[in-house]
Parts: sequence; C-alpha cells; structure tokens
Amino acid sequence: MQLEDLEAVLEIETSSFPTPWSRNSFIYELTENQRAIYLVAKNEFNKITGYIGMWVVFDEGHITNLAAHPLYRRQGVGKALLNELIDVSRRNGVQYLTLEVRRSNLSAQDLYQKIGFVHMGVRRKYYLDNREDALIMWKGPI
Repeated sequence: MQLEDLEAVLEIETSSFPTPWSRNSFIYELTENQRAIYLVAKNEFNKITGYIGMWVVFDEGHITNLAAHPLYRRQGVGKALLNELIDVSRRNGVQYLTLEVRRSNLSAQDLYQKIGFVHMGVRRKYYLDNREDALIMWKGPI
C-alpha cells in the first residue's frame, strides 16, 4: 500500500467497518510505523479491490485490518490478501499470526478458519461501537 492508494482504501474502510480508521491513522501506518506492513489487491483495471494490514513484533504478526470493496466481496479478494500476507510474513521472519474478529462476523471467521486460523480466546466487549466481543484467532507456525 502506498499513500496514493489512500482514497480507495478509505472508501473501502468506511464501507466495511462501523468505526473506520481515519486518514491520519493510515498515514501514520504507512509513513511512521516501522512495524507495519500493508498490502492492496487490484483488479485487471488497476482498481483497488481490498487491503490488509499487519504489525510485526518479533516473530508474531498481528493482522490489524482486512477488507474488500463491497463489489468484490465473496470473490476471493480476502483469501488472496491473506495468502499474500502469509508469504510476506514468512519472508520477514514471522512465525505466528493473530487477529481479532467480531463474534457476529461469521463469514470472516469462516474465511480465517479455511486459511488455518483457530479460535484461541475472547476479548470481552472489545468493540467500542456496540461493546461486542472479539474472538482471538491464531495461526502458526506458518
């Protein structure tokens, strides 16, 4: 992901999450956070169809966000981004991946399980917008 991708990424972010990240949050991730890795998926017309982000701490990668444009959901964008992130993770010495997902987001949980993530715990009342629990999922060694 590059700074010039932000408009498309922010459009996807705001259409995907009830409490979207701000432009400044993404700018910080791309320009200052040396532990951050962000990737975008593009279609044959070079249009951004999704993105994924991760923070690397030692041998662990924490997936911060994953979203696909509404017109490209259920078309393999999320799976492709996850698989690419796993490849990038291996090249960066990451052995384990973790993430949080809303308890109600069954389609995301299904995708993560198909990629090999397993449920490892719960963060109670994690999401600020509705106090929904987050399920902690883990994959590794990768």
